[in-house]
Amino acid sequence: MATPPRSKANKPDQTQVFKSAMGATVRAIGGKADLEVSFTADRPLLTSDKARLANLPRLPTKRDIAIARGQGDAMAMRLASHDPEAHRKRAPMDPQARAAFDALEQARVESLGVIRMPGMGANIHEMLDDRLFRSNFAEVADKGDAPLAEALGLILRERLAGVAVPPSGHALVDLWRDEIENKAGSSLEALLGTYEDQEDFSRAVRNVLRDLNLIAESDMQDPADGEEGESEDNQPEQAQGADQAQEQGDGENEQSESEEDQQAGDSEDTGDVEGMEADMADADEDAEAEAGEDAPMPPPAKDGGERLSNQFNYKVFTQKYDEIIKAAELCPPDELDQLRALLDKQLENLAGAVARLANKLQRRLMAKQNRSWQFDLEEGLLDTARLTRVVTDPLQALSFKVENDTDFRDTVVTLLIDNSGSMRGRPITIAAICGDILARTLERCGVKVEILGFTTRAWKGGKSREAWLEAGRPPNPGRVNDIRHIIYKAADEPWRHARRNLGLMMREGLLKENIDGEALEWARKRLMARPEQRRILMVISDGAPVDDSTQSVNAGNYLEAHLRQVIEDIETRSPIQLVAVGIGHDVTRYYRRAVTLLDAEELGGALTDELAALFDEEMPAQTRRRARG
Repeated sequence: MATPPRSKANKPDQTQVFKSAMGATVRAIGGKADLEVSFTADRPLLTSDKARLANLPRLPTKRDIAIARGQGDAMAMRLASHDPEAHRKRAPMDPQARAAFDALEQARVESLGVIRMPGMGANIHEMLDDRLFRSNFAEVADKGDAPLAEALGLILRERLAGVAVPPSGHALVDLWRDEIENKAGSSLEALLGTYEDQEDFSRAVRNVLRDLNLIAESDMQDPADGEEGESEDNQPEQAQGADQAQEQGDGENEQSESEEDQQAGDSEDTGDVEGMEADMADADEDAEAEAGEDAPMPPPAKDGGERLSNQFNYKVFTQKYDEIIKAAELCPPDELDQLRALLDKQLENLAGAVARLANKLQRRLMAKQNRSWQFDLEEGLLDTARLTRVVTDPLQALSFKVENDTDFRDTVVTLLIDNSGSMRGRPITIAAICGDILARTLERCGVKVEILGFTTRAWKGGKSREAWLEAGRPPNPGRVNDIRHIIYKAADEPWRHARRNLGLMMREGLLKENIDGEALEWARKRLMARPEQRRILMVISDGAPVDDSTQSVNAGNYLEAHLRQVIEDIETRSPIQLVAVGIGHDVTRYYRRAVTLLDAEELGGALTDELAALFDEEMPAQTRRRARG
């Protein structure tokens, strides 16, 4: 008898051996035996105790493996050869100068690895090519879109370790090479003899920044040297009693400075290989976010932009190109019918399971709506079951009944679905199916349902970014992309009128980038305008907010910090019950009440279970993880 083929779900992960070896290699090179190395679909990230690499496909190519090895090599060398405290002390304050300073330091770290272990060269080359390609630098034609810091890092790797500029970086380097060579050729050459010592290298980097007019001659003094000199000079000759008091005061100051330096040093011990050069200054906030703590917001911008009303320093460069649109307006009716038919076809395969979940949810909700009575009362409605008592014992007063008040309050549920590109495929299909089923089921129970989606109108900025470029690229512009918020079903709209709209999620080209914080704020405002007593907001997402355009010109965790602020505001200062469902990503680090699914197939059960639990009387908020059994 032929052996039946093994189902795809039961096939072993063919990359597991490589992942284990990769983890051991990073720990060995980095000199951190307790480093936690993981592979996720989120962007690569390095903190003091965790290394997160980009996940591999089930059947990786040689290039996929080389890219992963390049990410691991860069992280390991940063752990082994980078002093975050020294880097922080000598970094310039100007954002553009700081970006170049960070880029050259990362290039030094990676070049050092290639010099010591030549096998790293090909891996670093592939990693850089992949990163530059996904950052849309392969065909850049304007210096305004080509970061000088990237060009400096690529040129230094080429000179120092012989790592050729990858194909995706040729256009970027060509735009800057002549200017860099003419202005800073000699000072850049001086870097080649200092790469072994980080302090000597950082001092030499300041000469490069001066020659490129990124810092002024008056700022050439090494900040770290200035701090040391000041501490040595401030020793007044006083009497013994005064000396003791001064020493005590200095001790307190030194302790305070030491604590600040330690905090900053710990926070700097991070790195984002996905955009290592651009985001290194903000890697401390990435590390705090990774640890599940509230990340601080970057300093507010001083000019331009529009602020959202209740956020501290999150701002939007322009809202001119944003849109809130109904699903039917994004697609011709004929195409929408075809997409709905495609969704119905997918629904057929899950008909049995979905029906059971819907019935389970309906039974629990209807049970809360059942009428109940108090009997044997002295007043109220006459209990017809006690009519014989009225005849046989006319003096008996306990023959009345009163209906109990039901605990089931008027309710509205908003289902907010992430329409980003990473949801493409099975996740967005399951999300659309669950939205369809929940709308039908809850409508039968008298519960209003609203289904919303959020994405962006364009990749990498769209018209908002063009407006920012035309305005002269002001620093810290805030969000520079065109957001698109989609109404699939309004709360007061019957399901039969809106069912066709859900097929829009199946449309190719709809799913782009995701700015979760503003989407949550939008959904919250719509809920607060509703008259129902109970308001429930359910978010379906697959990870952190991602918008390359905004993240490239602001702090690395700008959108993530804003998302945390909005969530905290909803959870602590609004009557809305908030629950999140993460597909393949841990969203418990953002939401107090959250479920993480390892498989999109579990989404239907998770939504019904969580929704039913929210209807339970005064159920405390909690965070749970749902794992595949």
